[in-house]
Amino acid sequence: MKHLLRVDWDVIAGIVAAVAAIILHLLHIVEADVVFTIVLVLLAVLLFRDLRRESLDERVIASVEQLQTQVDELRHAVTLPDAELVGPRRLRDVSRRFAESASGEVVWYNVCFLMFQSQELFDLLLRPMIDNPRVETIRFVADESERDRWKELIEPRVRACGGSGKVPEPQWRTLPRTISFVLADHGAADRHGAVGATEALVSFWGEPFMARTIDRQVPRYIFHVRSHSNLIAQMVELDRQQRLGGTATESPGSTVGPG
Repeated sequence: MKHLLRVDWDVIAGIVAAVAAIILHLLHIVEADVVFTIVLVLLAVLLFRDLRRESLDERVIASVEQLQTQVDELRHAVTLPDAELVGPRRLRDVSRRFAESASGEVVWYNVCFLMFQSQELFDLLLRPMIDNPRVETIRFVADESERDRWKELIEPRVRACGGSGKVPEPQWRTLPRTISFVLADHGAADRHGAVGATEALVSFWGEPFMARTIDRQVPRYIFHVRSHSNLIAQMVELDRQQRLGGTATESPGSTVGPG
């Protein structure tokens, strides 16, 4: 039934009428003037039909454009949060996606290398970035107290990876145990070679953000900071200061934090 309703019956009726008129003329039942009259009437009907359909198409296009405008306005009205709190249940999935979608230069700031003592966590957080062809450099800014752990725990595992050349010696600084973050660009490169927006995973030292095990602290809660957040610019500036050999003075309530 639905198929029959989709058939253009007025066109079929017009074709049948025209064929019937031609046959009757060939059988000398009707004159040529009658055939011409029928054809003209059919053309007028079809023209009227097309004009009516064109008007309907214009109304449909106008409705679609109005709907698109409303969707765009709604999309702009919905403001994404600057930062999303990620709990234990989603911590691994978010961290893995962040590592696999990173590009350009990745900065690990003030990370505790004991976190990578577990091969499982190394394979979850760091190896995907090393193996990621879109990541050009993985740069660590670490506290001096982490130097021995880097030599013993991290450097051998990094050198065993195929992309180890993108991981230079960490920049050793004196950093307060307040904040740790991973900073990276995300998104595909455009035709000019520019990569996507910068995002960050931020964690804070101590409870309740860090879970203390027997020999180390590992993140329990992190903040996924979006590219439109003002916190990104502050973390970039903090990294820039350390790159120039400055002394870190950040605190959760002043320089960077969850907002």
